[in-house]
Amino acid sequence: MINPTYENVHNQFKLNGFHLNREDLCRVAYSFIKEGEDFEKPVGDFLLDWFDSKSYIEMQTSGTTGAPKIISVSKQAMVESALATGDFFELHPGNRALQCLPVKYVAGKMMLVRAMILGLDLEFVAPSSHPLDHLDMDFDFVAMVPLQAQNSLVELKRVKKMIVGGAAINKNLEKQLLKLPTQVFETYGMTETITHIAARKLGEKAFTVLPGVTISYDDRNCLVIHAPRISDDVIVTNDIVELVNENQFVFLGRMDNVINSGGIKLIPEQIEEKLAHKINQRFFITSKPDAELGEKVILVVEGEKHDLGDDLYNELDKYEKPKEIIFINSFKETGSGKVMRKETMQ
Repeated sequence: MINPTYENVHNQFKLNGFHLNREDLCRVAYSFIKEGEDFEKPVGDFLLDWFDSKSYIEMQTSGTTGAPKIISVSKQAMVESALATGDFFELHPGNRALQCLPVKYVAGKMMLVRAMILGLDLEFVAPSSHPLDHLDMDFDFVAMVPLQAQNSLVELKRVKKMIVGGAAINKNLEKQLLKLPTQVFETYGMTETITHIAARKLGEKAFTVLPGVTISYDDRNCLVIHAPRISDDVIVTNDIVELVNENQFVFLGRMDNVINSGGIKLIPEQIEEKLAHKINQRFFITSKPDAELGEKVILVVEGEKHDLGDDLYNELDKYEKPKEIIFINSFKETGSGKVMRKETMQ
C-alpha cells in the first residue's frame, strides 16, 4: 500500500479469518455495539471512531504516572507508529497476529491499527489471563502483558515473536521466557507515545528505539524522546536512563521513586534487581520518613509474613539495605498488572 493513511484498510487484512474492508468493518462495529459480548463493544466503538470524519481519537492515559487523563491522539500518528512497529519487528502482509489485550487501552487499540495498516491476519479473542488456551493455531506476532506471558509458557512455542508491555518483566519470568524458541521483546512506551517507542530483546540490557525516533536525556538524566512522526512535542519523561548511543538506552528507574537517604540518592529499581532472585513473590523497595536519615529504605513484600533468609541483603551496599520489611496481603495494580506503589502503601 503506498503511503498508508487511516482512511484505508490494507487489502490483505483479515479479522478472525475474514477479509474485511472499511465498509465491512463499520458493519461489524455496529453489530458488536448492538449485540456483541462485553469485550467486543469497545472494539465497535473504536472502529466507528477510527472511520469517522475526525483526524484524531480521544484516549485515556493509564494513570501509572499520575491521575488518568483524556488526551487527543492523531490517527495518522497511530498509522506511523504501526508502520514503525512493522519495520522494527519485520512484520509482513498475511502474518498471523493475536489480539488478546483490552481495546479500552492504547495497546489493544494499536494491535487493531497495526493489523489494518500492515495487512495482518488478526485473530481476536476475549482478553483473559490465559489467552492461548483455546487456540490451536500458530502466530507470527503476539502482544501480551507479563501475567498473560507467565500463564502461556507452555503454549508460547507456537508464537514466533512476542512483545510484552504494560508492566516490567521480572527476572524470574525473563529466565523462563529465554528457554523458549519464541523471540520475546520487552517494550518501552506510554499512551503519549502511542504505545512503544523502543524494545529490548530478552537477554539484552538495552532498549533500542524504533525507526523515526531519537533520544537524549535532560539534566536529571531522564529520557527525552524525539518522535516527530508520532508527536509534535518533544516528550520529557521521568525515567532515569543511561544512554548507550543515540539509538539505545538502559532503563535505571523512575525519578518519582528515587529515595534520598542520609544524602545518598538511591534508585529502588536497582536495589530490586539485586534482590530479584532471592524473593519468590512480588515485592518493591520504597521509603518512609525518618528523623535521622530523612528517608529510610523499606522492603514491601506481597503475601503472608515469613522469614526471607539471613543472606537476603548480601549483595546490597550499606546504604541500600532496607531498615524495615512490610508484608501486604495483595498489591494494588493497574489493568495491565503494573504495581501501584503509592496506592499500595496507602
